[in-house]
Amino acid sequence: MGMTSPAEPFRTSDLEIDSTIVATPSQRLLPRLRYSLSIMLARSCLRSTRNLNGLRNGVSNVSKRAASTSSGAAGEASPARLNFAAIASTTVAAGSMAWYYHLYGPVAFAASPADEGLHATAYPWVHNQWLKTFDHQALRRGFQVYREVCASCHSLSRIPYRTLVGAVLTVDEAKALAEENEYPGDPDEQGEIQMRPGKLADYIPDPYKNEEAARFANNGALPPDLSLIVKGRHGGCDYIFSLLTGYPEEPPAGAQVAPGMNFNPYFPGTGIGMARVLYDGLVEYEDETPASTSQMAKDVVEFLNWAAEPEMDDRKKMGLKVLIVTSALWAVSVWVKRYKWAWLKSRKLSYDPPADSKIRR
Repeated sequence: MGMTSPAEPFRTSDLEIDSTIVATPSQRLLPRLRYSLSIMLARSCLRSTRNLNGLRNGVSNVSKRAASTSSGAAGEASPARLNFAAIASTTVAAGSMAWYYHLYGPVAFAASPADEGLHATAYPWVHNQWLKTFDHQALRRGFQVYREVCASCHSLSRIPYRTLVGAVLTVDEAKALAEENEYPGDPDEQGEIQMRPGKLADYIPDPYKNEEAARFANNGALPPDLSLIVKGRHGGCDYIFSLLTGYPEEPPAGAQVAPGMNFNPYFPGTGIGMARVLYDGLVEYEDETPASTSQMAKDVVEFLNWAAEPEMDDRKKMGLKVLIVTSALWAVSVWVKRYKWAWLKSRKLSYDPPADSKIRR
């Protein structure tokens, strides 16, 4: 096979060389040609890759522009969507709150004023004023009314004898009163509980051993504990005073009273299991105060209010001290603000460079 001359174009058939023939100078150019072809192929691939990357970048830019355009359109429509979302969330929240209030919040309305009970009259209780305390003479009389009238049915289980000291009774009177009752003491050698006289740390005993005994003695009704009765009834002192003094001589015409019940317009349903217990002259006060029905009701209500809030006098004293101290501190802070800190807030700082200095503007 003849070799091509340098003037003739290169053909791939010329690369078919017999291995038995000695390599001529033209044949020695074959590795160089292969190297050149590989370089050309690599450059071609590189150009193709660059073109592909350019195409990808173009597509990416187009997608970014499209996303930017869509985000701009969404931004223009976002206020309406946000308003709709806010209205929807507010509606859902309000509906949830309304449904919860419907299930658990409101007190059931009475079908008639008789079912709800007559609203108690508001009385000017002196101890409820800001700078007034309990009348301790009234507390002593009220405790006497409780012992002689109320203690046979109602308990005062949250009040220990020690709290009566200084407010209602003296130390000796409280000790003597506590010793009138017996309480379980320590076990003896055989393990049996021995009864002991009461101490100041003991609580006022209940009139009944358990709830069943209390209901059996009161025709199925359970007399409530009076320790927190003032705070546990709507109207507080006004309601209890109106209830104790609101028993009429005869039920009004048309009023239906169930057997074993008593009519009282201030009690819900107007039918109450407790009969009238306060009558004029029922109790003989040691200070010779006339024991009228309203006087006894007023005294026992004030005592029950003290039983619910025995710390009220101390709380008012502490509150007065706090007001005095905070008022003084407020006056001092106003003075410091006006005369000590005013120059810090009203000062003006300005910089005037020297006239002979050369400052580049």
